[in-house]
Formats: sequence, structure tokens, C-alpha cells
Amino acid sequence: MSRIKFSRKWLALPYGIFMILFVIIPLLLILAYAFTDVDGHFTLENLTGFFGSASNINTILVSFIIGALNTVICLLLGYPVAYFLAHRDMKMPTAIVLLFIMPMWINFVLRTAATRDLLYWMGLNGGAHPYLCTMIGMVYNYLPFVILPLYTTMTKLDYSQIEASSDLGARPWQTFVKIVLPMSAPGIVSAATMVFMPTMSSYVISDVMGERKLSLIGNSIQLYFDQGLWHMGSIVAVIMLLLIAFGMVATKNVQKEENVRGNMW
Repeated sequence: MSRIKFSRKWLALPYGIFMILFVIIPLLLILAYAFTDVDGHFTLENLTGFFGSASNINTILVSFIIGALNTVICLLLGYPVAYFLAHRDMKMPTAIVLLFIMPMWINFVLRTAATRDLLYWMGLNGGAHPYLCTMIGMVYNYLPFVILPLYTTMTKLDYSQIEASSDLGARPWQTFVKIVLPMSAPGIVSAATMVFMPTMSSYVISDVMGERKLSLIGNSIQLYFDQGLWHMGSIVAVIMLLLIAFGMVATKNVQKEENVRGNMW
């Protein structure tokens, strides 16, 4: 009787089953709903109907603007923080990074509601200022997603090049633009990817902070599914997936560059 030989590939079996049940099958169902009608017949009416609506186009534009603005603000706030934390003279950087991560341990909805109540106390409310309150909530919730990848990338900076630039007479801003910024570009791309697309697909923050006066793509998906319009909700989800895939392809070369640098160091 032959023995069954154990293979390390079997360790991937639970992961493969998980991917099939909770990733591949749901994606196939979304695609099936997106391109079929209520009778199950293939159709493109869901796609043309979505882009044929002026309100849907406006939602995409608003989502893009909110996502881009949140990404820029988070990068402007998070970049200097990550740079100083990653500096080799910084004491206990890991503990300080943990302070930025700790709020993420709190429930997402509770954290957003607490931010709304704080703004109420300061005299701001989503009913009167939906865009401002929503942006504050977005920045607060997604700022740690910028600091962490930037900090990870900046810990790999080659400080010998920075010191050489200073020794050769370069001014601090020249050293930053020509040395530090290019070396930290992979972290910037990773941070932007982790903020931009989730911001566009978010609906809890805009609902809570903007008091339902601001609609993003995520709100459209949630609204369609709540109303039982599975086919329209699925086509919006497919559009979001295509945008995410495009973003991943566009940043692939930068990610490869980061891996090469990591191997060299």
C-alpha cells in the first residue's frame, strides 16, 4: 500500500478554497448581474443606463474630486510625519507610529460618529457644510494609511546619498527634490493607492459626516442594493473594479522599482 506523500503545496489549499468561495464566485455573480436583466438575458442596458444619467456622471466627478483632494491632503500631512519618524536619529519611532495606528483599532463607524460629534461641539455640522465635514472625516480616517507605507519606504532611504548631496553643496530643498523625493516615490504611490480608491468607494463617512447630502460612488452602490436593484448596483461595482485594476496596472512599474531597491538594500 503506497503512502500519500505530503507536499507543502497542500498548505495553500485552505487559501485556495477561501479565494474560490469568497472572491471568485462573488465576482462572477457581480458580473452576471451587471450584464443581465431581470429575466437573466444578456444586456448592456445597465451600463448605458448608468452613464446616460447626469446624476450618475456627477457622482463620479464628485467622487473623483473628493478622492483626489483627500489623497493630496493626506500626503501633505503624512509625508513630513513619516520622514521625521523614519529619520535614523529619531528615538522610539515604532512607538510613535503605533500612536497613529491605534485609532484604527476602534470600530470604523464609532470613530466616524465621534468625529462628527466633535465637529458639532466645534460648531460645524454636515447639514450646513457637507463637503467640509466629509473631507475632515476622510482625512482623519485615511491619514494612517499614508503614514505607514511612507514610513516603511523611508526607513530604506540611502542616507549616504543624502549626506553626499549636502557635502557637494546642494541646498536642503535641492537634496529633497533630487534625492529624497525620488527615493520615496514608491511609498507615495502605495499611499495614494491605499487612499484614493477607498475614498471614492466609501459611503459611511459621507453619510455620517455629510448627513446624506453628499453622494459618492459607494453611496450609489449601497443605494441600488438597498432598493433591490441588483443589476444596477452590480454594474457600478464593476466600474469600481475596473478603476481599481487600472490603478494597479498604472503603478505596477513603481512597485517593481521599490522591490528592486528593497533587494539591493
